[in-house]
Amino acid sequence: MDDDAPAEGTTAGPADQPSLWHRLRHRRRDRLAAALIGVLTLLLGFAFAVQVRSNDTDTTYSGAREEDLVRILDDVNAREDRLREQIAEQRTALGQLSDTDSQAAAALAEAQQRATELGILNGSIAAQGPGLRMTIEDPGGELSPANLLNAIQELRGAGAETMQVDDVRIGVSSAVTGSAGALQIDGQDVAAPYVVVVIGDPQVLATAMDIPGGVSATVRQRGGDVSIVQSEEVVVDALRPLDQPQYADPTD
Repeated sequence: MDDDAPAEGTTAGPADQPSLWHRLRHRRRDRLAAALIGVLTLLLGFAFAVQVRSNDTDTTYSGAREEDLVRILDDVNAREDRLREQIAEQRTALGQLSDTDSQAAAALAEAQQRATELGILNGSIAAQGPGLRMTIEDPGGELSPANLLNAIQELRGAGAETMQVDDVRIGVSSAVTGSAGALQIDGQDVAAPYVVVVIGDPQVLATAMDIPGGVSATVRQRGGDVSIVQSEEVVVDALRPLDQPQYADPTD
């Protein structure tokens, strides 16, 4: 037996303590290194996974040939051009639709205005405006249908746009019939004093009634009288039923 070896059952002396501490420190360092290596491995794996995922969309093009890339770029540009053309077409269509709506609205407004004007002229719509109110007195019943018709014609010639006599609206085809003291307009009885309400230029209408030898003079010669009141607004509200054509039809 070696004399320098420690005997069995004895403990290591102070000289053996440093080697024991060195072994313990080495073990701790190994464990720490292993932990660090594990952490680094996890981090590297995560980074690699993120990199692969972020590059998934690029792998198709990274290995493509130059000709393929040019073709792909041309396709993208072509699609972009088509989309731009479609947008431009939609904008143009929207503009045309707006113009069409505006034109339709203008046409409708014009049609409504013309319908109103025609309704006033043919007597189917009430009207108001400047004009005069003329009252024809005939106490002796001497005025004939021709005298009243002459008054209506003179007013038309002076620019009357529409008028009524008593409660009868005067139209283009209106006729004055009957006999002196028992006059009719379009088959409806009218009686003195005859009240004529007219829309037009008040001054011009009044002047036409007072010309020498005209309507006022004729009425006075027959024992009657004429009084005229000009106004900035009179109302013609007697309505005339529309005449239904018996033979005429609209052309195609």
